[in-house]
Amino acid sequence: MSVKVEVSREIVYPESDGKPMADNTLQARYIVYIYNALEGLFRDEPNVFIAADLLWYPVEGEPNIRVAPDVMVAFDRPKGDRRSYLQWREDNIPPQVVFEVWSPSNTLRDFVDKLNFYERYGVEEFYLYDPDAGRFEGWIRQGEKLMPIENTQGWVSPRLGVKFVLEGKDLVLHTQTSERILTYSELRKQFIELRKEVEAERQRAEQERQRAEQERQRAEQERQRAERLAQRLRELGIEPEE
Repeated sequence: MSVKVEVSREIVYPESDGKPMADNTLQARYIVYIYNALEGLFRDEPNVFIAADLLWYPVEGEPNIRVAPDVMVAFDRPKGDRRSYLQWREDNIPPQVVFEVWSPSNTLRDFVDKLNFYERYGVEEFYLYDPDAGRFEGWIRQGEKLMPIENTQGWVSPRLGVKFVLEGKDLVLHTQTSERILTYSELRKQFIELRKEVEAERQRAEQERQRAEQERQRAEQERQRAERLAQRLRELGIEPEE
């Protein structure tokens, strides 16, 4: 008598799709810029999770249903490291905002597939930026559909509170107070310039302190000289006041 033994296999959700994060330096630079800008903007918000090139699995048991947005933002999810975004372990909350930075190797089919995926699995805002063409487009959820935003120049994301501005071909993010969000290189340059100003001010303050100390020493020397002269007059029987 043979006994049939069923062996359950744990479903594996790969942590990499085998594709590079970016095809070129221009695409990589903007992915990093958007990611860092949002990380900095929500640094004090413990329940805003932001990731770049992280595989998102929306359906448990379906490892082939997946996508890795260039940048994604999930509200009401705690910060922290993840090997992938398994939605059923995240209170079934999909990323509400996703970004894709277009590269020359992307095709129209790639775009359509991603738009359909994001529409089907609950994304509220989808933004696409092509740095080569200087084109920025967006889609926002209306019911079950992601509908195109008519004009994205100066558009403010309802979820992020970020304003998007094209300066020539460059995409620049602004805060709700219209403050430009700088790139790392711009921040580094600003930091170096500020440090130079602080050092120059410190040197000026030190020079002022030294001048004040020299003036104090001169005043003390004059006081001591006057005291010696007064003492000499007294020795001669003359009161200095006379």
